[in-house]
Amino acid sequence: MRPPLPADARRARLPQLRRQVLPADAADGSPRRRVPRDVVPPLLAQPHVLAAREELGESVSLAVLESDEAVFVARADAQRIVSAGVRLGARLPAHASATGRVLLAGLPDDQVDAVLERADLRASTPNTLTSVAEIRERVRRARTEQMAYTDEELELGMRTMAVPVRDSQGRVRAAMSVAAFTARISLPAMKATFAPILREHAERLGRML
Repeated sequence: MRPPLPADARRARLPQLRRQVLPADAADGSPRRRVPRDVVPPLLAQPHVLAAREELGESVSLAVLESDEAVFVARADAQRIVSAGVRLGARLPAHASATGRVLLAGLPDDQVDAVLERADLRASTPNTLTSVAEIRERVRRARTEQMAYTDEELELGMRTMAVPVRDSQGRVRAAMSVAAFTARISLPAMKATFAPILREHAERLGRML
């Protein structure tokens, strides 16, 4: 296991989160929308994301639900030349991502159904789920198991796992996820070894909300 980043290095990186915006698509080049911060403050979440990364040795992220997308508001990349997963500020369709399914699992069924009705179900890989019934079942399982995963569904060679971050009232406020290349770990091993560690750090963050 790699030693954690020095405290000075961690503090130096945190202010960058305040300036993160999504890619511009307005005609004048202005930012389209800022990363939402009203659900879980990134500065509060970042130390927990970093701690999970240090323990797992893989890239760890935190996402919140905005409209029908999981928006990544905190991120700690694996410390290797090529790291897995999305970048800070990225958006993924909630129905197709592990983080999104965990976030949807915190909603009432009618709201989940509304998201799935609007969803673009075109496949990104041969493993992408394109059936509303299959995706609804994955969301149901995420609600029961308090965990969701994708296995090369959005990108070949990539596995992800996510768990909910619940506040003191039990509400799902965010999803903490880990991403790894398929060559590094199998899905059963991911569930057995990564899930307990990810849950521990998600619970620590949740106790602060």
